[in-house]
Parts: sequence; C-alpha cells; structure tokens
Amino acid sequence: MELLLQRSYQAQGTNGRILYMGKHLVYTIELPWRHNIRMHSCIPEGRYRLQFRYSERHKLHLMVTGVPDRTLILIHKANDAERELRGCIAPVTRLTGQGKGEASARAFARLMRLVFNVPTHEEPIWLVVEKLPADCSL
Repeated sequence: MELLLQRSYQAQGTNGRILYMGKHLVYTIELPWRHNIRMHSCIPEGRYRLQFRYSERHKLHLMVTGVPDRTLILIHKANDAERELRGCIAPVTRLTGQGKGEASARAFARLMRLVFNVPTHEEPIWLVVEKLPADCSL
C-alpha cells in the first residue's frame, strides 16, 4: 500500500493532503519546514515506511520510519501544529489556516480504517511525501 502526502509550505505551518490510489483521503497539518530540525520541523520529502505503534498517550497510531536524522515521527490527532506537534503529522478533516485544521479525530479514524485493513498486516505501508504540484491547490 502506498499513500501520497502532497504538501504546501507556508511560514506558520505546512498543509497537505493524503491521497490513496489518486483519491483524496484526508488533509494534513505539520510544522513549517525548518531544515529537518528535530521537534521543530516537518520531515523532508521522501518515501518512508509506516508502522503501527501503540502508546498510552496516542493509543494505536502510525509511526513514520526511515526519516534521516529523526526518530519517533508519528501520525496522530492534532488540530494546531505549533501547539500540538513536535515534528509529527496530523490528519484533519478541514484546513482552517497555516498548520491548523479541525476534526482531526474523524480524519485520523478514516486513515486508520484504511491502513488497518491492509491484508494480513504483512504488506508494507509506504508514505511518499512530496511538494504539492504547482497546478494544484488544497
């Protein structure tokens, strides 16, 4: 399974959308690009493997692996990147500003339903992160 995260970079936050098989799944919010500084920046563009992870704080969620010079990059619920994220990615139902959105819990549930249904959970799940094409908008 491969998910595509297309991003638009702004000064106050990074907004994006996740597509699956060319169809919109959820919007995303992240911190602005700050040269991949741990806890202060979104991750670089690239292709990363997703793994299921559980913690008391976030319960079942996804972890992005293979990010250069970074660890514990999670996909979890949040509606304000600057206040709630430390380099992670949050799915949202609607974008409301730079690095801000709403109804993250609903978008997160939609994403998790899709990836949790990967046959036998043995098929790898990939996230491709790229800049939003110039001829597209969020």
